[in-house]
Amino acid sequence: MNTESRKKIQAVFSCRLCGYQSIKWLGRCPKCQEWDSFVQETTDPLESDNLAPLSPILLNQVPDGEEERVVTSIGELDRVLGGGIVPGSLVLIGGDPGIGKSTLIMQILAALAQKGHQVLYVSGEESARQIKMRATRLHALHPQEFIATISDVDQIIAMAVKMRPVLLAVDSIQTLACQNIPAAAPGSVTQVRESAYRLLKMAKNESIPVMLVGHVTKGGALAGPKTLEHMVDTVLYFEGERNHAYRILRSVKNRFGSTNEIGVFEMKEGGLMEVANPSEIFLAERPLDVSGSVVLPSVEGTRPILVEIQALVSPTNLGTARRTVIGADAHRLALLCAVLEMKAGLDFSEHDIFLNIAGGISIDEPALDLGVVCALASSLLDRPISSTTVVCGEVGLAGDVRAIGQMDMRVQEAERLGYTHFVMPKSNLDRGGWQSGIELLGVATIKEVIEYLFSGEDDH
Repeated sequence: MNTESRKKIQAVFSCRLCGYQSIKWLGRCPKCQEWDSFVQETTDPLESDNLAPLSPILLNQVPDGEEERVVTSIGELDRVLGGGIVPGSLVLIGGDPGIGKSTLIMQILAALAQKGHQVLYVSGEESARQIKMRATRLHALHPQEFIATISDVDQIIAMAVKMRPVLLAVDSIQTLACQNIPAAAPGSVTQVRESAYRLLKMAKNESIPVMLVGHVTKGGALAGPKTLEHMVDTVLYFEGERNHAYRILRSVKNRFGSTNEIGVFEMKEGGLMEVANPSEIFLAERPLDVSGSVVLPSVEGTRPILVEIQALVSPTNLGTARRTVIGADAHRLALLCAVLEMKAGLDFSEHDIFLNIAGGISIDEPALDLGVVCALASSLLDRPISSTTVVCGEVGLAGDVRAIGQMDMRVQEAERLGYTHFVMPKSNLDRGGWQSGIELLGVATIKEVIEYLFSGEDDH
């Protein structure tokens, strides 16, 4: 086989949304089930004939110590990142359109520029005038901020290497293009992957941290190939309902810190404001002595947050009962309803169920189970749960209440906010060592919980 045939350009078809590849065009992607999402792209085989041999190094000869982080002074962001921005790191921020990703990036750059650092903001979507208008609205104009409205990756890298900014922000990765891949349009799988790889290589070689903004698909996943999430060091999701004022910055991957850490912001006229006490904010408008409402002490990363779980159980007017969930897993709700029917004798078959985590936050930890069970029972029986009671625990298929982690943090947060009764798994309570002024009740089954909350004259 001659050299020309080995270097022959290959044509593949890739899904624009998930990155699935096929040697032929397909009308529907077998991975993400989207129609008409395949585009033709070309790939060049890697040349490996003339690579110079490399030598490994001894692990004990690697210099000790952690990288010195760049603190942005935005406390909620620094918390999610694990203490600040690590030099040479590649951070990907994803979120729905209009959720506030560009606003967050602008405020991060402004905070660093205010401390005297040079920063560079590259946009392939907006003009320089549009960027300045947003910066003016956010009061984020500083002498050390530089902007560029280009989409060529090689030009961006050359500019960053020459300037050596403390942070390079790119908005967004889907607008970038590599000129030596002319057959692939910006935003295609090939361009996104190659652009991210070149920026990653530059970040590691030059110790320049890079923040990428990424769009999400209709399903809520980051657009582009899944390998993009594996390439970067940190993946942050900016979550929240557009009609709610609060935004959640959630870490789902972090090579330099804790995962599942969250930062809470409030969207105001002048931009995003930090929320120092999210528990108080999420519970500020909670109605008292209303059935179907209960407070859950959740833990996100290293932070305990008290949130309100709301359930509405009403007789159905349709042949099939509806199950609507906001902020939780709909499959988990169906499972818990079945457990309540079989183990507690509560009938939901002819009732519509609407479940909501108030404040626009999403929770997926097992501790949510007992809160959902109590809210459903409260709404079905039309019996309110005391406004001074909090509950948490995992529920098994046998109706048993199982232990959960980080209970100390949950109890301390509930006591700090003035709650007097805490319903927890009995196995957690039996471990002992509690030094708290709050009344603790351990339960082993959901029947015990329901009897405790709803059987007495004075509900807890």
